[in-house]
Amino acid sequence: MKQAKRTIVHVDDSKVILEMVHDLLTEIGFDACSVDDPCRVPEALEATGSRILISDIEMPQMNGLDLLKRTKGEDGGISVIMLTGAVGPSAVLQSMRWGAEACHFKPLNNTSRLIESIQAAYAKQNGWWTSLNESHKPTRLV
Repeated sequence: MKQAKRTIVHVDDSKVILEMVHDLLTEIGFDACSVDDPCRVPEALEATGSRILISDIEMPQMNGLDLLKRTKGEDGGISVIMLTGAVGPSAVLQSMRWGAEACHFKPLNNTSRLIESIQAAYAKQNGWWTSLNESHKPTRLV
């Protein structure tokens, strides 16, 4: 079984945020696939083999919460980290209910929490890969 590439798909309708997150991801050693249209996210996830998505919540083409629900419904193993400029408990609670790993607020003045969420998502993904690989090893009887 082949482990997924270390590529992260990021969707946001703001060019400034797309560039900022792209620069951050490449700076910390990941490949970044930046998408400005949430309708193109499934295609981007498939093309890159990415298992992590960073999504804005408020976008004109599709609400990020709807994208979260759709993504997790199609593949519950994809880790989704939400970003939002709309500060409020509703977005955070809905994100949690529908399976987001974390929800962070824009502007990203301090990126350390986002980096921690990305690292935690990769640790979770790696744990699943380890379990899958162990399940294919023959058991030895003593």
